[in-house]
Amino acid sequence: MPLSLILACIWALVANVLAMRPSRDKHWRLAYGLIALAIPILGYVTWQVGPLAGLICLIAAMSMLRWPMVYLWRWVRRQG
Repeated sequence: MPLSLILACIWALVANVLAMRPSRDKHWRLAYGLIALAIPILGYVTWQVGPLAGLICLIAAMSMLRWPMVYLWRWVRRQG
């Protein structure tokens, strides 16, 4: 298994473990950190394995961080 996919799996595992912890700010600080970490990992997956694997990892990350995506979608719709 390529290193990039191992890193993506570790990222997913860490994201799920962090989601189980209680948080006063509803995990927003953790979400920002996870997003900042996911961007280079997704680029690495896409570069090493291919665009299809990168797209699959992107969809998986978006499903785990769905509330930031919902708020981003609402913001984009308000702007247009």
